[in-house]
Amino acid sequence: MTELEKLDAGLEYDFWDDEVNARKLRAIGLCGKLNAMPMTDEAAREPLIRELFAEAGENVSIGTGFNCDYGLHIRVGKNFLTNYNVTILDIMPVTIGDYVMIGPNTMISTVNHPISPMGRRKHLGIGKPVTIGNDVWIGGNVTILPGVHIGNNVIVAAGAVVTKDVPDNCIVGGVPAKIIREIENDTEE
Repeated sequence: MTELEKLDAGLEYDFWDDEVNARKLRAIGLCGKLNAMPMTDEAAREPLIRELFAEAGENVSIGTGFNCDYGLHIRVGKNFLTNYNVTILDIMPVTIGDYVMIGPNTMISTVNHPISPMGRRKHLGIGKPVTIGNDVWIGGNVTILPGVHIGNNVIVAAGAVVTKDVPDNCIVGGVPAKIIREIENDTEE
């Protein structure tokens, strides 16, 4: 099994492998082009976002300073917005629903590394997907860790570190993030 096949299967893989690294280099190039474009040139930015991401709904806005590992594993719904300096480490799928806003300096990570020093010396990584529901507002400086599922109609307070699943209709905050309170779901159209 190649390192890329291991990665895609959710197994430990060598992140220094040439094939694995080629995916990252593709994303680095596309993110560089996207970040160099003026935010006001939506007509030029949209096709590049669609090339970078696996899937993107209508009205997608990505702020400058955006970075990702591959892009190929990112799926976002309609009316998706990131502020500045957002990073998505998408070695595994990152699925984001409709009407999601992500504040500046936020990181969503699907990658982890071994606790063992020997595993880290071997450049091993392992990933778990992240899922974010509809109508989610993620504040600035938030970190979302691998394997987390965030429900619908959720607010993640600025500075939170989300280490566990978050149910629908609540506000979470803190390190690690905990439910602060429940909120009403008024999304009926």
